[in-house]
Amino acid sequence: MAEKLQAVEVLYCGVCGLPAEYCEFGSEFEKCKPWLIQNAPDLYPDLVKDSNLKEADKVSDQLQSTSISEGSSTSKKEEVKRLPGGKIKKKDKQEIIIEKVTRNRRKSITTIKGLEIFGVKLSDASKKLGKKFATGASVVKGPTEKEQIDVQGDISYDIVDFITETWPDVPESAIFFIEDGKKVPAA
Repeated sequence: MAEKLQAVEVLYCGVCGLPAEYCEFGSEFEKCKPWLIQNAPDLYPDLVKDSNLKEADKVSDQLQSTSISEGSSTSKKEEVKRLPGGKIKKKDKQEIIIEKVTRNRRKSITTIKGLEIFGVKLSDASKKLGKKFATGASVVKGPTEKEQIDVQGDISYDIVDFITETWPDVPESAIFFIEDGKKVPAA
């Protein structure tokens, strides 16, 4: 009879989220070292030896620095959301971008990006835009895989007033136009 195979227990790093054996190949190995010394000393025995030597140096440095900097406060560190593998998740900017794209020389499409950040349902917004400007409007995925509203025709002349009146949560200072590849404030 064949032996029954047992599942392998994998220890994942509490800092970067990679398996502990692969932390040295990640982008945050320096930050992972204290966690690895405490939780997986058998995987990296060199770290344990180095940490014992460095601990004595750190204690003496801390004693010297506390006498110098007793009056100073600790610096604030920004909290950044880290994804597994060391990737950093960026926060979405609180802005609406309106861009006019010309197609077939005479026809144009006005693209509105970023309304969903202010809590606006894009499907409802496209219906309201279509009714207000008597044109076709639809929700599509843009090149960055985020949803945006495409409205047929050039409605950039009146769109800022319509957005600020219809959705009072959207400040006029958060609306920008893209003209000749440059971001220009609407106000």
